[in-house]
Amino acid sequence: MATADNLDDLMARCALRDQSAFAELYQRTSGRLLGVALRIVRRRDWAEDILQESFVNIWHHVPEYSPVRSAPMTWMTSIVRNRALDWARRPKHETPDEDLDGVIENQEDETLRSAADGLQLKGETAALSHCLGELPGRQRQSIALAYLHGLSHSELAEHLGEPLGTIKTWIRRGLDKLRSCLDAAGI
Repeated sequence: MATADNLDDLMARCALRDQSAFAELYQRTSGRLLGVALRIVRRRDWAEDILQESFVNIWHHVPEYSPVRSAPMTWMTSIVRNRALDWARRPKHETPDEDLDGVIENQEDETLRSAADGLQLKGETAALSHCLGELPGRQRQSIALAYLHGLSHSELAEHLGEPLGTIKTWIRRGLDKLRSCLDAAGI
């Protein structure tokens, strides 16, 4: 684990265009930053693309970095998080109602890499897909965008063009219905 002092030093050297310092910065922080992107977009290939774009951005903007404003890891994490949220908001990543099963299957493909849990997870994923299918379209879409793509309630309200209170109600009621359906399925 890199200490903040080490990262401050690396950031200062990167600002002077020291490529070896940048390589070391990448080596010390990329794992954690990849995890940030992966939690938001839920696909490793997308998270890797986001990480690459973010490090290009970090390299270009490191001369503007100020340790007085934030710690190095905080600054880099915000770049990765913002890039991942932008990626999740792109129209090609939206979850139309009729394509929800494809999103669940993509999630399943990524998660099923663990063979020991594969059968149980497949049953749970099928139950989740069924229960999501029981929800009204807007509730289903709101939940999918919030939990599969990491959009906040306010981001959802803006994205869907609905009032914030409506979004919160859709998600709350949808989650209640999902919980009841999954309980009935024994999940």
